[in-house]
Amino acid sequence: MTASEHAIATAEAYSAHNYHPLPVVVATAEGSWMTDVEGRRYLDLLAGYSALNFGHGNRRLIAAAKAQLERVTLTSRAFHHDRFADFCTGVAELCGMEMVLPMNTGAEAVETAVKTARKWGYRIKGVPDNMAKIVVAGNNFHGRTTTVISFSTDPEARADYGPYTPGFEIVPYGDLTAMEAALTENTVAVLLEPIQGEAGVLVPPPGYLPAVRRLTRERNVLFMADEIQSGLGRTGRTFACEHEDVVPDVYILGKALGGGIVPVSAVVSSREVLGVFRPGEHGSTFGGNPLACAVALEVVDMLRTGEYQQRAAELGEHLHRELGALTGGDAVEAVRGRGLWAGVDISPAYGTGRAISERMMERGVLVKDTHGSTIRFAPPLVITKEDLDWGLDQLRAVLAG
Repeated sequence: MTASEHAIATAEAYSAHNYHPLPVVVATAEGSWMTDVEGRRYLDLLAGYSALNFGHGNRRLIAAAKAQLERVTLTSRAFHHDRFADFCTGVAELCGMEMVLPMNTGAEAVETAVKTARKWGYRIKGVPDNMAKIVVAGNNFHGRTTTVISFSTDPEARADYGPYTPGFEIVPYGDLTAMEAALTENTVAVLLEPIQGEAGVLVPPPGYLPAVRRLTRERNVLFMADEIQSGLGRTGRTFACEHEDVVPDVYILGKALGGGIVPVSAVVSSREVLGVFRPGEHGSTFGGNPLACAVALEVVDMLRTGEYQQRAAELGEHLHRELGALTGGDAVEAVRGRGLWAGVDISPAYGTGRAISERMMERGVLVKDTHGSTIRFAPPLVITKEDLDWGLDQLRAVLAG
């Protein structure tokens, strides 16, 4: 039994089977490359579902984390610490907003946004108690908590977890008529991913997001953008909403905000919206801890230059041009996405998404499937063009049989 086989067998024996990872055991990583316990190298074209936008072991982020590790890592929010104010200020300014509510994981941030919208609805909009409604889109992915999966349309995410949390209405993604019909006087928010990641990197129809923004303003409804995967440089802009000049009422951030080092998430909005919270009404022991703030502050500083956004835009154009060229044959049915983010639909005749991912792994490239036949590409924004092209060559070789 190899070291990899032993590690996988042990994990299978002692861990719950909530994931189905590819059979690779990573030991080290740097930039866009990972090395397994046997010393084999793999090009990472997934980047932790955008958590590793700045690559593995980014020197600036590691230095910021190390420096903070020597000082203080956790105080809980029972006390102030000297990184918190700068963190909140930096994230608010990056978003063009006024206030920040920090949490840890993306799912926590979505839960916080749901609570925020409901509290705003009752205190500011005047919705009757327990009548608040939030409109969401079909095929969404906002996390795995009980409340979040209550408005999922994925049977695997929902099955056996009822009873489900009420208060949500699901409409088809990109369907403006259905969205307009769903908004009532008790609607407090619309929660959308500007690009649906888990669904296969689905980009909404042109004009959809601006129209939703107009509708929500007219109906006094919060527009909450889940930019956990799509934000912080991934699509070639700081936020995916920017591609259509849309500014939501609430940004929901996570993944890349922690630089792939620590989990950091945040809900960012106006003083009117986040000002509804009073001491004791919401919190998290680790939310906004000194280590998280130090790393996230460095992420914010890196994004201020615009270099990562520009890199994602330029390499993303190249990525989509190369992937788009594959649609002329029998193997690739469609390519979608924006920036350094793409969903590639593989013809079932060429194998399942899982099978294609495994064959890519055998050639030294790591990608991941979703919804049966779709492969997702989300390389670190620091990837070189040469490495990206090599990875695309491996895809061509796999599809050539």
